[in-house]
Amino acid sequence: MILRPFALLLPALIPSWNFFDVIAPSPRIEAARLASPDAQPVWREFRPRPQRVSPGEMVRRLVWNPRWNETLFLVTCAERLVDHPTRHSEDEIFRRIAADLVREPGEPWLVFRLVFVSRQGEAIEREVLFEAQPRRLAELAP
Repeated sequence: MILRPFALLLPALIPSWNFFDVIAPSPRIEAARLASPDAQPVWREFRPRPQRVSPGEMVRRLVWNPRWNETLFLVTCAERLVDHPTRHSEDEIFRRIAADLVREPGEPWLVFRLVFVSRQGEAIEREVLFEAQPRRLAELAP
């Protein structure tokens, strides 16, 4: 009876590393602002990873990094959108992109796409797996 709480706590203390179903590239989110819904987009990667991070910044990020946690949530939404498209995942991605862009002046329409980047020998291949329909930025901003 006294060992029961420890048996319940043990999986939390010693995690199982079998939680990855498949190891595959994560989709990258690229966004573009448009003058009109049918304008040609100029794609920019949304929240690109920094090229370098200082040791002090690495330590700080181990303790406090809400922006990275939100970015991981967006990757999960993007993966769901590719596997099983839902309006919720698309809305969440649009909402987060809009929140980042609302302070920047620019075009009134927003669109995003999901791109998988992989290496085939020496070449880098980019495959677009999903492209959302443009939405008016004013309707997405919080």
